[in-house]
Amino acid sequence: MKKNKAAIFSNNINIRNKQASFNFEFLDKYVAGMVLDGTEIKSIRMGKVNLTDGHCFFSGGELYLHGAHISPYEKASFRKHDPDRDKKLLLQKKELKKLEKGVNEKGLTIVPVRLFINNRGLAKIEVALAKGKKIHDKRDSIKEKDLKRELDRARS
Repeated sequence: MKKNKAAIFSNNINIRNKQASFNFEFLDKYVAGMVLDGTEIKSIRMGKVNLTDGHCFFSGGELYLHGAHISPYEKASFRKHDPDRDKKLLLQKKELKKLEKGVNEKGLTIVPVRLFINNRGLAKIEVALAKGKKIHDKRDSIKEKDLKRELDRARS
């Protein structure tokens, strides 16, 4: 009896990098395609991705994602992918120029915010041009979350 592939793989993938919103203030967000290798898409559809340590860098005028971990697909035979390789991101030239200008001139960084599967079945990643938060900014974020949580408890 064959297993239903829809039960194994899901197009409802929405993997978030919660650490990024805590450590950075997002200025601009962009949705980029990814150049994937081998069985990476199967691992993504199973939700085996970690974006926490990821960041983006420019090399030769192209944008790459570094530090994002896509676990190897267990059922792959001989064509397994490297889980920590740098992945090329696909953006339009004008978007790449804006990002590169922000990184070079303003000292900003590019962080992955979320990874998702669009309605056509393609893996997309949302990246943000971000500025690092100071310690007092992080404390303010924690206070805001606590206040919001208390208000939600009081309402219910």
